[in-house]
Amino acid sequence: MRPVFIIDGSRTPFLKARTGPGPFTPVDLAVQCGRPLLLRQPFKPQDFDRVILGCVNVIADEMNPARVAALRLGMGEAMPAFTMQINCGSGMQSIDTAYRYIQNGTDNLVLAGGAEALSYAPLVYNKGAVNWFGRMFMAKSLWARIANFFTLRPSMFAPVIGLERGLTDPIVELNMGQTAEVVAKLFNITRRQADEYAAESQQRLAKAQKEGYLNDEIIPAFAKDGKVYTYDDGVRPDSTVETLAKLRPVFERPWGKVTAGNSSQITDGASWVILASEDAVKKHSLKPKAKIIDSEWSALDPSIMGLGPVLCSTALLKRQNMSMKDVDLWELNEAFAAQVLGCLAAFEDEKFGKEVLGLPGAAGKIDRARLNVDGGAISMGHPVGTSGNRIVLHLMNAMKRLGLKRGIATECIGGGQGGAMLIEMV
Repeated sequence: MRPVFIIDGSRTPFLKARTGPGPFTPVDLAVQCGRPLLLRQPFKPQDFDRVILGCVNVIADEMNPARVAALRLGMGEAMPAFTMQINCGSGMQSIDTAYRYIQNGTDNLVLAGGAEALSYAPLVYNKGAVNWFGRMFMAKSLWARIANFFTLRPSMFAPVIGLERGLTDPIVELNMGQTAEVVAKLFNITRRQADEYAAESQQRLAKAQKEGYLNDEIIPAFAKDGKVYTYDDGVRPDSTVETLAKLRPVFERPWGKVTAGNSSQITDGASWVILASEDAVKKHSLKPKAKIIDSEWSALDPSIMGLGPVLCSTALLKRQNMSMKDVDLWELNEAFAAQVLGCLAAFEDEKFGKEVLGLPGAAGKIDRARLNVDGGAISMGHPVGTSGNRIVLHLMNAMKRLGLKRGIATECIGGGQGGAMLIEMV
Protein backbone atom coordinates (compact mmCIF):
# COMPACT_ATOMS: atom_id res chain seq x y z
CA MET A 1 0.00 0.00 0.00
CA ARG A 2 1.46 3.34 -1.07
CA PRO A 3 2.09 6.11 1.51
CA VAL A 4 -0.26 9.11 1.39
CA PHE A 5 0.81 12.63 2.34
CA ILE A 6 -1.04 15.83 3.23
CA ILE A 7 0.67 18.58 1.27
CA ASP A 8 -1.29 21.69 2.19
CA GLY A 9 -4.72 22.92 3.22
CA SER A 10 -6.82 25.95 4.05
CA ARG A 11 -10.24 26.94 5.22
CA THR A 12 -12.58 29.91 5.31
CA PRO A 13 -13.51 31.67 8.52
CA PHE A 14 -16.49 29.96 10.13
CA LEU A 15 -19.41 32.41 10.06
CA LYS A 16 -22.24 32.13 12.52
CA ALA A 17 -25.72 31.79 10.99
CA ARG A 18 -27.93 34.64 12.05
CA THR A 19 -31.21 35.97 10.62
CA GLY A 20 -31.19 34.41 7.16
CA PRO A 21 -28.98 33.03 4.39
CA GLY A 22 -25.39 34.15 4.82
CA PRO A 23 -23.18 35.81 2.22
CA PHE A 24 -21.90 32.51 0.79
CA THR A 25 -23.40 29.28 -0.53
CA PRO A 26 -21.51 26.00 0.03
CA VAL A 27 -19.80 26.27 -3.36
CA ASP A 28 -18.99 29.95 -2.78
CA LEU A 29 -17.21 28.94 0.41
CA ALA A 30 -15.37 26.09 -1.29
CA VAL A 31 -14.16 28.43 -4.02
CA GLN A 32 -13.19 31.20 -1.58
CA CYS A 33 -10.67 29.01 0.25
CA GLY A 34 -9.85 26.76 -2.70
CA ARG A 35 -8.67 29.35 -5.21
CA PRO A 36 -5.78 30.81 -3.13
CA LEU A 37 -4.81 27.29 -2.03
CA LEU A 38 -4.47 26.11 -5.63
CA LEU A 39 -2.69 29.26 -6.74
CA ARG A 40 0.16 28.72 -4.28
CA GLN A 41 0.90 25.18 -5.51
CA PRO A 42 3.76 24.42 -7.95
CA PHE A 43 1.44 22.39 -10.20
CA LYS A 44 -1.64 23.28 -12.25
CA PRO A 45 -5.22 22.79 -10.99
CA GLN A 46 -5.75 20.40 -13.91
CA ASP A 47 -3.03 18.10 -12.52
CA PHE A 48 -5.37 16.74 -9.85
CA ASP A 49 -6.88 13.32 -10.47
CA ARG A 50 -10.07 13.91 -8.52
CA VAL A 51 -12.07 16.29 -6.32
CA ILE A 52 -14.08 15.03 -3.34
CA LEU A 53 -16.20 17.36 -1.21
CA GLY A 54 -18.27 16.67 1.89
CA CYS A 55 -21.60 18.54 2.01
CA VAL A 56 -24.76 17.60 3.87
CA ASN A 57 -27.26 20.40 3.20
CA VAL A 58 -26.85 20.63 -0.55
CA ILE A 59 -28.87 23.54 -1.95
CA ALA A 60 -31.04 23.20 -5.04
CA ASP A 61 -28.89 25.50 -7.16
CA GLU A 62 -25.72 23.48 -6.52
CA MET A 63 -26.42 19.80 -7.08
CA ASN A 64 -23.14 17.87 -6.67
CA PRO A 65 -21.28 20.88 -5.23
CA ALA A 66 -17.94 19.09 -5.67
CA ARG A 67 -18.30 19.26 -9.44
CA VAL A 68 -19.59 22.84 -9.43
CA ALA A 69 -16.69 23.92 -7.21
CA ALA A 70 -14.14 22.09 -9.38
CA LEU A 71 -15.36 23.88 -12.50
CA ARG A 72 -15.42 27.27 -10.78
CA LEU A 73 -11.88 26.64 -9.54
CA GLY A 74 -10.69 26.19 -13.12
CA MET A 75 -9.78 22.53 -12.70
CA GLY A 76 -11.02 21.64 -16.16
CA GLU A 77 -14.04 19.97 -17.71
CA ALA A 78 -12.36 16.56 -17.53
CA MET A 79 -12.00 16.68 -13.71
CA PRO A 80 -14.02 13.92 -11.95
CA ALA A 81 -15.71 15.26 -8.80
CA PHE A 82 -18.24 13.86 -6.38
CA THR A 83 -19.90 14.83 -3.11
CA MET A 84 -19.82 12.82 0.15
CA GLN A 85 -22.66 12.70 2.71
CA ILE A 86 -22.19 10.96 6.04
CA ASN A 87 -23.53 13.73 8.27
CA CYS A 88 -20.86 15.16 10.58
CA GLY A 89 -18.21 12.85 9.12
CA SER A 90 -18.54 14.05 5.52
CA GLY A 91 -15.45 16.29 5.50
CA MET A 92 -13.27 13.56 7.00
CA GLN A 93 -14.79 10.92 4.74
CA SER A 94 -13.66 13.00 1.75
CA ILE A 95 -10.07 12.76 3.03
CA ASP A 96 -10.42 9.06 3.80
CA THR A 97 -11.80 8.29 0.34
CA ALA A 98 -8.99 10.25 -1.30
CA TYR A 99 -6.52 8.42 0.94
CA ARG A 100 -7.81 5.06 -0.33
CA TYR A 101 -7.68 6.14 -3.98
CA ILE A 102 -4.03 7.16 -3.60
CA GLN A 103 -3.08 4.26 -1.37
CA ASN A 104 -4.21 1.64 -3.87
CA GLY A 105 -2.58 3.38 -6.84
CA THR A 106 -5.65 4.77 -8.61
CA ASP A 107 -4.78 8.46 -8.04
CA ASN A 108 -1.74 10.57 -7.24
CA LEU A 109 -3.21 14.00 -6.41
CA VAL A 110 -6.62 14.59 -4.85
CA LEU A 111 -8.31 17.71 -3.53
CA ALA A 112 -10.50 16.69 -0.58
CA GLY A 113 -12.70 19.05 1.38
CA GLY A 114 -15.94 19.94 3.08
CA ALA A 115 -18.33 22.84 2.56
CA GLU A 116 -21.51 23.74 4.39
CA ALA A 117 -23.79 26.75 4.62
CA LEU A 118 -26.26 25.89 7.37
CA SER A 119 -27.75 29.37 7.08
CA TYR A 120 -29.21 28.16 3.76
CA ALA A 121 -31.09 25.28 5.39
CA PRO A 122 -34.60 25.49 3.91
CA LEU A 123 -38.02 26.07 5.39
CA VAL A 124 -40.30 23.39 3.93
CA TYR A 125 -44.05 22.85 3.69
CA ASN A 126 -45.68 20.36 6.02
CA LYS A 127 -47.40 17.23 4.65
CA GLY A 128 -50.83 18.85 4.72
CA ALA A 129 -49.69 21.61 2.38
CA VAL A 130 -47.86 19.16 0.11
CA ASN A 131 -51.01 17.05 -0.24
CA TRP A 132 -53.10 20.17 -0.95
CA PHE A 133 -50.77 21.24 -3.76
CA GLY A 134 -50.82 17.71 -5.11
CA ARG A 135 -54.61 17.66 -5.29
CA MET A 136 -54.61 21.09 -6.94
CA PHE A 137 -52.18 19.97 -9.65
CA MET A 138 -54.14 16.77 -10.28
CA ALA A 139 -57.58 18.45 -10.44
CA LYS A 140 -59.01 17.94 -13.91
CA SER A 141 -61.65 20.66 -13.89
CA LEU A 142 -62.19 24.20 -12.66
CA TRP A 143 -64.81 23.00 -10.16
CA ALA A 144 -62.38 20.45 -8.71
CA ARG A 145 -59.81 23.21 -8.23
CA ILE A 146 -62.39 25.44 -6.55
CA ALA A 147 -63.50 22.62 -4.25
CA ASN A 148 -59.91 21.88 -3.30
CA PHE A 149 -59.21 25.57 -2.69
CA PHE A 150 -61.82 25.66 0.09
CA THR A 151 -60.01 22.83 1.91
CA LEU A 152 -57.05 25.17 2.44
CA ARG A 153 -56.20 25.80 6.12
CA PRO A 154 -53.73 28.35 7.56
CA SER A 155 -52.07 25.56 9.55
CA MET A 156 -50.90 23.99 6.30
CA PHE A 157 -48.44 26.83 5.82
CA ALA A 158 -46.77 26.69 9.21
CA PRO A 159 -43.10 26.33 8.13
CA VAL A 160 -41.14 23.22 8.97
CA ILE A 161 -37.50 24.01 9.76
CA GLY A 162 -35.48 21.69 7.54
CA LEU A 163 -32.37 21.84 9.74
CA GLU A 164 -34.35 20.82 12.83
CA ARG A 165 -35.70 17.76 11.04
CA GLY A 166 -32.26 16.97 9.62
CA LEU A 167 -30.76 16.97 13.11
CA THR A 168 -33.37 14.54 14.41
CA ASP A 169 -32.61 10.84 14.11
CA PRO A 170 -35.54 9.06 12.41
CA ILE A 171 -34.81 5.71 14.07
CA VAL A 172 -34.72 6.68 17.74
CA GLU A 173 -36.66 9.95 17.20
CA LEU A 174 -34.19 11.98 19.24
CA ASN A 175 -32.51 15.15 18.05
CA MET A 176 -28.76 15.47 18.45
CA GLY A 177 -29.06 17.58 21.60
CA GLN A 178 -31.21 14.91 23.22
CA THR A 179 -28.60 12.25 22.44
CA ALA A 180 -26.06 14.43 24.25
CA GLU A 181 -28.41 14.48 27.24
CA VAL A 182 -28.46 10.66 27.18
CA VAL A 183 -24.65 10.55 27.19
CA ALA A 184 -24.52 13.09 30.03
CA LYS A 185 -26.87 10.94 32.10
CA LEU A 186 -24.91 7.73 31.41
CA PHE A 187 -21.65 9.25 32.65
CA ASN A 188 -23.00 11.66 35.28
CA ILE A 189 -21.82 14.79 33.48
CA THR A 190 -23.03 17.83 35.42
CA ARG A 191 -24.28 21.12 34.02
CA ARG A 192 -21.35 22.92 35.65
CA GLN A 193 -18.83 20.57 34.03
CA ALA A 194 -20.41 21.19 30.61
CA ASP A 195 -20.34 24.96 31.13
CA GLU A 196 -16.72 24.85 32.32
CA TYR A 197 -15.73 22.99 29.18
CA ALA A 198 -17.64 25.45 26.96
CA ALA A 199 -16.02 28.47 28.59
CA GLU A 200 -12.60 26.88 28.12
CA SER A 201 -13.32 26.30 24.42
CA GLN A 202 -14.23 29.97 23.95
CA GLN A 203 -11.13 31.17 25.76
CA ARG A 204 -8.83 28.84 23.83
CA LEU A 205 -10.14 30.04 20.47
CA ALA A 206 -9.90 33.68 21.59
CA LYS A 207 -6.26 33.09 22.55
CA ALA A 208 -5.54 31.35 19.24
CA GLN A 209 -6.97 34.32 17.36
CA LYS A 210 -5.05 36.83 19.45
CA GLU A 211 -1.75 34.95 19.06
CA GLY A 212 -2.24 34.43 15.32
CA TYR A 213 -2.23 30.63 15.53
CA LEU A 214 -4.88 30.39 12.81
CA ASN A 215 -3.38 32.87 10.35
CA ASP A 216 -1.80 30.21 8.15
CA GLU A 217 -4.98 28.15 8.17
CA ILE A 218 -7.70 30.70 7.41
CA ILE A 219 -8.05 32.41 4.05
CA PRO A 220 -10.22 35.57 4.09
CA ALA A 221 -13.59 35.37 2.34
CA PHE A 222 -14.82 38.27 0.21
CA ALA A 223 -18.57 38.83 -0.11
CA LYS A 224 -20.25 40.39 -3.16
CA ASP A 225 -20.96 43.58 -1.21
CA GLY A 226 -17.24 44.04 -0.56
CA LYS A 227 -17.26 42.91 3.07
CA VAL A 228 -14.26 40.83 4.08
CA TYR A 229 -14.51 38.01 6.63
CA THR A 230 -11.21 37.17 8.30
CA TYR A 231 -11.94 35.23 11.51
CA ASP A 232 -14.36 32.80 13.15
CA ASP A 233 -17.02 35.25 14.28
CA GLY A 234 -18.93 33.04 16.73
CA VAL A 235 -16.26 33.31 19.41
CA ARG A 236 -17.38 34.73 22.76
CA PRO A 237 -14.22 35.39 24.78
CA ASP A 238 -16.18 36.87 27.67
CA SER A 239 -17.88 33.51 28.36
CA THR A 240 -17.53 32.30 31.93
CA VAL A 241 -19.12 29.51 33.92
CA GLU A 242 -21.25 32.15 35.62
CA THR A 243 -22.58 33.71 32.40
CA LEU A 244 -23.21 30.31 30.81
CA ALA A 245 -25.08 29.14 33.92
CA LYS A 246 -27.78 31.75 33.21
CA LEU A 247 -28.85 29.99 30.00
CA ARG A 248 -31.82 27.63 30.10
CA PRO A 249 -31.55 24.01 28.91
CA VAL A 250 -32.75 23.69 25.33
CA PHE A 251 -33.85 20.07 25.02
CA GLU A 252 -34.68 18.71 28.49
CA ARG A 253 -36.19 21.40 30.66
CA PRO A 254 -35.75 22.23 33.43
CA TRP A 255 -32.92 19.91 34.47
CA GLY A 256 -31.07 19.25 31.21
CA LYS A 257 -27.34 19.80 30.77
CA VAL A 258 -27.34 20.99 27.13
CA THR A 259 -27.78 24.72 26.44
CA ALA A 260 -27.09 27.00 23.50
CA GLY A 261 -23.91 28.06 25.30
CA ASN A 262 -22.37 24.61 25.65
CA SER A 263 -23.38 23.33 22.20
CA SER A 264 -21.77 23.76 18.80
CA GLN A 265 -22.94 26.74 16.78
CA ILE A 266 -24.92 26.71 13.52
CA THR A 267 -22.31 27.96 11.09
CA ASP A 268 -21.18 28.34 7.46
CA GLY A 269 -17.67 27.38 6.36
CA ALA A 270 -15.46 25.32 4.05
CA SER A 271 -12.11 23.54 4.25
CA TRP A 272 -9.76 21.78 1.78
CA VAL A 273 -6.66 19.59 2.05
CA ILE A 274 -4.40 18.38 -0.75
CA LEU A 275 -3.38 14.72 -0.65
CA ALA A 276 -0.51 13.30 -2.70
CA SER A 277 1.28 10.05 -3.40
CA GLU A 278 5.04 9.65 -3.13
CA ASP A 279 5.22 9.75 -6.94
CA ALA A 280 3.40 13.11 -7.00
CA VAL A 281 5.68 14.47 -4.28
CA LYS A 282 8.74 13.63 -6.37
CA LYS A 283 7.24 14.77 -9.70
CA HIS A 284 6.22 18.21 -8.43
CA SER A 285 8.99 18.65 -5.80
CA LEU A 286 6.41 18.96 -3.03
CA LYS A 287 7.09 19.28 0.68
CA PRO A 288 4.67 17.07 2.63
CA LYS A 289 3.48 18.31 5.99
CA ALA A 290 2.00 15.09 7.34
CA LYS A 291 1.40 11.46 6.49
CA ILE A 292 -1.91 9.65 6.97
CA ILE A 293 -1.21 6.47 8.94
CA ASP A 294 -4.67 4.96 9.30
CA SER A 295 -8.38 5.68 9.70
CA GLU A 296 -11.36 3.90 11.21
CA TRP A 297 -15.16 4.17 11.14
CA SER A 298 -17.44 2.68 13.79
CA ALA A 299 -21.16 2.53 14.45
CA LEU A 300 -23.35 2.27 17.55
CA ASP A 301 -26.85 2.96 18.87
CA PRO A 302 -28.01 6.32 17.42
CA SER A 303 -29.30 7.40 20.84
CA ILE A 304 -25.69 7.52 22.11
CA MET A 305 -24.10 8.68 18.86
CA GLY A 306 -21.87 11.06 20.83
CA LEU A 307 -19.73 8.13 22.01
CA GLY A 308 -18.73 7.23 18.45
CA PRO A 309 -15.19 8.69 18.81
CA VAL A 310 -14.41 6.27 21.64
CA LEU A 311 -15.18 3.21 19.52
CA CYS A 312 -13.36 4.23 16.34
CA SER A 313 -10.32 5.74 18.09
CA THR A 314 -9.86 2.65 20.26
CA ALA A 315 -10.18 0.30 17.28
CA LEU A 316 -7.65 2.40 15.38
CA LEU A 317 -5.14 2.33 18.24
CA LYS A 318 -5.61 -1.40 18.72
CA ARG A 319 -4.87 -2.10 15.05
CA GLN A 320 -1.74 0.06 15.23
CA ASN A 321 -0.56 -1.59 18.47
CA MET A 322 -0.65 1.82 20.15
CA SER A 323 -1.95 3.08 23.48
CA MET A 324 -3.55 6.44 24.15
CA LYS A 325 -0.26 7.58 25.65
CA ASP A 326 1.30 7.29 22.19
CA VAL A 327 -0.96 10.07 20.83
CA ASP A 328 0.55 13.53 21.26
CA LEU A 329 -2.49 15.62 20.29
CA TRP A 330 -6.23 15.09 19.87
CA GLU A 331 -8.95 16.91 17.97
CA LEU A 332 -12.37 15.64 19.10
CA ASN A 333 -15.15 17.59 17.43
CA GLU A 334 -17.16 19.53 20.00
CA ALA A 335 -20.73 18.75 18.99
CA PHE A 336 -21.75 19.31 22.63
CA ALA A 337 -19.68 19.83 25.76
CA ALA A 338 -21.55 17.00 27.50
CA GLN A 339 -20.76 14.71 24.56
CA VAL A 340 -17.02 15.47 24.64
CA LEU A 341 -16.93 14.96 28.41
CA GLY A 342 -18.90 11.74 27.99
CA CYS A 343 -16.24 10.46 25.57
CA LEU A 344 -13.45 11.34 28.00
CA ALA A 345 -15.30 9.52 30.78
CA ALA A 346 -15.92 6.47 28.57
CA PHE A 347 -12.21 6.24 27.71
CA GLU A 348 -11.45 6.13 31.44
CA ASP A 349 -14.28 3.77 32.44
CA GLU A 350 -13.12 0.22 33.20
CA LYS A 351 -16.54 -1.36 32.65
CA PHE A 352 -17.00 0.42 29.31
CA GLY A 353 -13.52 -0.68 28.28
CA LYS A 354 -14.23 -4.33 29.03
CA GLU A 355 -17.84 -4.67 27.91
CA VAL A 356 -17.94 -2.30 24.92
CA LEU A 357 -14.38 -1.89 23.68
CA GLY A 358 -13.19 -5.44 24.33
CA LEU A 359 -10.19 -4.30 26.33
CA PRO A 360 -8.82 -5.78 29.57
CA GLY A 361 -9.68 -2.50 31.32
CA ALA A 362 -10.12 1.20 30.67
CA ALA A 363 -8.80 2.52 27.35
CA GLY A 364 -6.88 5.33 29.03
CA LYS A 365 -6.99 9.02 29.67
CA ILE A 366 -6.73 12.05 27.37
CA ASP A 367 -4.87 14.95 28.94
CA ARG A 368 -7.13 18.02 28.51
CA ALA A 369 -4.01 20.05 27.73
CA ARG A 370 -3.60 17.89 24.58
CA LEU A 371 -7.26 18.05 23.49
CA ASN A 372 -8.73 20.75 21.22
CA VAL A 373 -5.91 23.08 22.18
CA ASP A 374 -7.28 26.02 20.16
CA GLY A 375 -10.97 25.53 20.88
CA GLY A 376 -13.50 23.75 18.75
CA ALA A 377 -17.03 23.69 17.43
CA ILE A 378 -18.51 25.21 20.60
CA SER A 379 -16.51 28.38 20.06
CA MET A 380 -16.08 28.44 16.26
CA GLY A 381 -19.09 26.49 15.00
CA HIS A 382 -19.92 23.20 13.32
CA PRO A 383 -20.68 23.44 9.58
CA VAL A 384 -21.68 19.80 9.43
CA GLY A 385 -20.08 18.75 6.15
CA THR A 386 -16.89 20.69 6.88
CA SER A 387 -15.92 19.96 10.48
CA GLY A 388 -14.30 16.58 9.86
CA ASN A 389 -12.01 18.16 7.30
CA ARG A 390 -11.19 21.13 9.53
CA ILE A 391 -10.14 19.03 12.50
CA VAL A 392 -7.65 17.06 10.38
CA LEU A 393 -6.27 20.29 8.89
CA HIS A 394 -5.99 21.98 12.27
CA LEU A 395 -4.52 18.92 13.97
CA MET A 396 -1.70 18.99 11.42
CA ASN A 397 -1.10 22.72 11.88
CA ALA A 398 -1.24 22.56 15.68
CA MET A 399 1.23 19.67 15.82
CA LYS A 400 3.63 21.61 13.61
CA ARG A 401 3.38 24.66 15.89
CA LEU A 402 3.85 22.62 19.06
CA GLY A 403 6.57 20.37 17.69
CA LEU A 404 4.55 17.18 18.17
CA LYS A 405 4.67 14.00 16.11
CA ARG A 406 1.43 12.02 16.14
CA GLY A 407 -2.24 12.95 16.47
CA ILE A 408 -5.80 11.70 16.10
CA ALA A 409 -8.75 13.65 14.73
CA THR A 410 -12.10 12.11 15.62
CA GLU A 411 -15.80 12.96 15.65
CA CYS A 412 -19.23 11.66 16.49
CA ILE A 413 -21.64 11.33 13.58
CA GLY A 414 -25.40 11.79 13.61
CA GLY A 415 -27.14 8.46 13.08
CA GLY A 416 -24.83 6.63 15.46
CA GLN A 417 -21.36 6.52 13.91
CA GLY A 418 -17.85 7.79 14.54
CA GLY A 419 -14.74 8.45 12.48
CA ALA A 420 -11.08 8.73 13.46
CA MET A 421 -7.91 9.48 11.52
CA LEU A 422 -4.31 9.03 12.68
CA ILE A 423 -1.74 11.33 11.13
CA GLU A 424 1.97 11.72 11.68
CA MET A 425 4.11 14.76 10.97
CA VAL A 426 6.74 14.35 8.27
